Amino acid sequence: MAGFEKLETVRSAHPVEPGMRARVLAELDDIERKHDVKVLFACESGSRGWGFASPDSDYDVRFVYVHRREWYLKVEPQRDVIERPLDDVLDVSGWELRKALQLLHRSNPTLLEWLDSPVVYREDVRWAPRLRSMAEAFFSPMRGRHHYLSMAKKNFRGYLQGETVRYKKYLYVLRPLLAVRWIDMGLGMPPMRFADLVAGTVKEAAVVAEVDALLEVQMRAGEGEYGARRPAVHALIVGMLGEAEVGREYKRPWGEVGMLDGFLREVVEG
Repeated sequence: MAGFEKLETVRSAHPVEPGMRARVLAELDDIERKHDVKVLFACESGSRGWGFASPDSDYDVRFVYVHRREWYLKVEPQRDVIERPLDDVLDVSGWELRKALQLLHRSNPTLLEWLDSPVVYREDVRWAPRLRSMAEAFFSPMRGRHHYLSMAKKNFRGYLQGETVRYKKYLYVLRPLLAVRWIDMGLGMPPMRFADLVAGTVKEAAVVAEVDALLEVQMRAGEGEYGARRPAVHALIVGMLGEAEVGREYKRPWGEVGMLDGFLREVVEG
């Protein structure tokens, strides 16, 4: 990690328009300077990572960073997050590497989604691929299932009870429910991209048609677009929620922690 050399993967046809991408990269550079850290990986989370952003969706940039070696040799715990909520358009925050690895040991679904994001701003070519490759080893079907089912239930209760609904919230319920279906089908760690989830789990023609219509509305309208219930999608959601059950041991750590310890040492000492 000597010198904190900046290693960025060159990507063509980046999905974020050049002006915003340049602003994000400038923020990451500023974070590195002000906090004396190295950003190992930075991506989009939320609707832009899932693939159903509206024209007025904000940018939720998430990253993993590492301090210099001396930071890890202090007795007292130190702040292990960096948060920079900037405005209504751009929100940037990240987790320190040891914190991220602790969360990976607990199969944290949010971190696993970051590592699978199709919208990547920065990645250290030495460490980011290895961090990403460990995600599969630490994916817990039980914990992932609980996370996605809880999210679907909460959003369903909060947003889809009326005859008129906010269309984006259908996607916020359907995406985690399809992640549960993906896990139950034995397909492993659910992909972050909503289109991949639908392709792998939805065979009902009426549901596919309504999902396509919802995505079309979502991508041309604003975040607050309302309309009548979509009967096929609504019936699918109600049916899946009625059948689902939650495992009791979802908080149990998953995977071999020694792998994470070794990775942390290599990054800090490398």
